[in-house]
Amino acid sequence: MSLVEIGPPHFDVDISIAYATRENFTGQPVYSRPGCYLHADAAERLARAIALAKPQGLRLKIFDAFRPAEAQWALWAHTPDPEFLADPKRGSPHSMGAAVDLTLVDSNGRELDMGTGFDAFAPLSHHGNTQISAEAQRNRFVLLGLMSAAGWDFYSSEWWHYQLFQPRGKYPVLSDNALTQPMMSDAVKRRAAETAAKYA
Repeated sequence: MSLVEIGPPHFDVDISIAYATRENFTGQPVYSRPGCYLHADAAERLARAIALAKPQGLRLKIFDAFRPAEAQWALWAHTPDPEFLADPKRGSPHSMGAAVDLTLVDSNGRELDMGTGFDAFAPLSHHGNTQISAEAQRNRFVLLGLMSAAGWDFYSSEWWHYQLFQPRGKYPVLSDNALTQPMMSDAVKRRAAETAAKYA
């Protein structure tokens, strides 16, 4: 199954793949390059969300999309917290190309205040949390409205995470070799395989 590459000019979005940098909860790069891909069904819904955001003077900024199964194991090895990470034995919607982590930016490319940063594994990241500012709550609701209207489901614990409805059983879990150009180094994949073997 082929994945659709997400980015200009076909998708008018900002790309900032956090797991290709140290700017994620592990503090280390998980990907060796910042690839951004989605299943065709998800790519279609992303295009809808882009179109809905544009008249509002807003654009989408993507932190993560397709996440190879090996990467999910690498994240789980670091923080096996099922509230914020899908157990890789079940399969993450990200590893199906059926989920995206994102935020909104204004016409100047500035991220809207969402109350927390991406990958903040804390109750403040939950949808509907009222301990963040009123502005941040409004911004989350704008993102929720755009994504919901475009056909996405949300995850209650993470304001940045959206996925296709009921992806498990419909979309296969894919590894890094599903890509013609891998996103992960052999060393990270080896460590991920060792982790998977421990949980087998």
